[in-house]
Amino acid sequence: MHAYILRRLLLMVPTLFGITVVVFGIMVAAPGGVSPETLTAGQNLDPEARKALEAYYNRRYGLDDPAPVQYLRWLNSISPVGFLIQPDGGLGAFSWTKGMDLGDSFRYGRPVADLIAERLPITLLLNALSIPLVYLVAVTVGLQAARQRGSAFDTGSGLALLALWSVPTMLAGVLFIGFFASDQYWQWFPTAGTLSSAGQAMTFLPHWGTALDALKALVGAGLGVVVGLGVARLPRSWRILTGAAAGLILGGLWGAALPDGGRVAPVVLALALAGLLGGAAGASVAVLRGVVLGGAGLLAGLLVAAAAMEADFVRGYLLDRAWHLVLPVLTLSYGGIAFLAKLTRSSVLENLHSDYARTARAKGLPEGEVMWRHVFRNSLLPLVTVAATLLPALLSGSVIVESIFSIEGMGKLAVEAVTGRDRELVLSITLISGLLTLAGYLLADILYAVVDPRVSYD
Repeated sequence: MHAYILRRLLLMVPTLFGITVVVFGIMVAAPGGVSPETLTAGQNLDPEARKALEAYYNRRYGLDDPAPVQYLRWLNSISPVGFLIQPDGGLGAFSWTKGMDLGDSFRYGRPVADLIAERLPITLLLNALSIPLVYLVAVTVGLQAARQRGSAFDTGSGLALLALWSVPTMLAGVLFIGFFASDQYWQWFPTAGTLSSAGQAMTFLPHWGTALDALKALVGAGLGVVVGLGVARLPRSWRILTGAAAGLILGGLWGAALPDGGRVAPVVLALALAGLLGGAAGASVAVLRGVVLGGAGLLAGLLVAAAAMEADFVRGYLLDRAWHLVLPVLTLSYGGIAFLAKLTRSSVLENLHSDYARTARAKGLPEGEVMWRHVFRNSLLPLVTVAATLLPALLSGSVIVESIFSIEGMGKLAVEAVTGRDRELVLSITLISGLLTLAGYLLADILYAVVDPRVSYD
């Protein structure tokens, strides 16, 4: 295993070299290429100023040199070992400790490393919230659908997942903004950014105006969770009836509160929430119905407590940041949830009625132990395969999400770099994306051996 990992790490170097060569070649071969003329095109400059700016680009970035020389110069600058660069742009002595330099951006005139250091944390935050959400929801729904094959939950979840998978990310983001950030419907969330201007001056944690308001919120949340978990422990028929009735009431009140709700919105929302809460209440997995019904009770309790508060609630920096990230995270996650849930269902069904599962049941093992210790573990290989490509896919998906929600992350930076023909920035982002992709594939290969003892790389 150690020798295999070492070989894969060593192979990453020529692979990354090939990726950057291809991207650099495409930029050079594109109409106009990367030249002072294309970089100054569209700028309202007089001929002398334009000529001076073109001379600066040639002197600063060597754009008048042949393409292979330009690429080798960039490769030398990002390598931790190589030739030192002289002030006039020439090569100096060879050094083993010169360090890495990603260069300066054409568009911003700043070091590329500083730009990436500013934008990368936002994209990593979106991915850190999206990936656990995708796996938690998808695996839970997929397992439930496989265990209840042919049931109403299996059919309903299948239709819902197919509908989610069919909606493009761009359309979903626009719909989220139109319904949940517009004053024509529910203006619950902001339309853009990751933090409000007022949030920067707030305290880190949220707080209430008075101690009595905090007590009301605590009591309301506690009672809501207790009621929700109490409903989750009722007999199945009573759970479904109670959840559906609560959904009808909440959906009707929700739709009636719309500015232009009319008569259709209350009915649609009432039926949608009735189906959601009723279906969750009827689930055989105790954790699933406990999370859904307990969460619904928590939200309802907080809303009732908020109506009885005397002073305004201050979100604080932490909650303000989370409030801005709700819609982007949902937009980034729903497609992965739909795909991974269907994959989980098919993988679990394939192993649920296999010979080893029947043998485990014949030995008297409980169904839960058969599912989690035997069936689910053998169903992990397809999920591990998807995990290898999930991180790069989410990074590429964030290009659309960050553009829609005006989030200053790596995705939006990549779009700006490509449209502005920012060679240094494009190559650096390509290098980082390629490194993450190769690291994901290596991690998946290691997890194969951990999940399945039959897999060996010795």
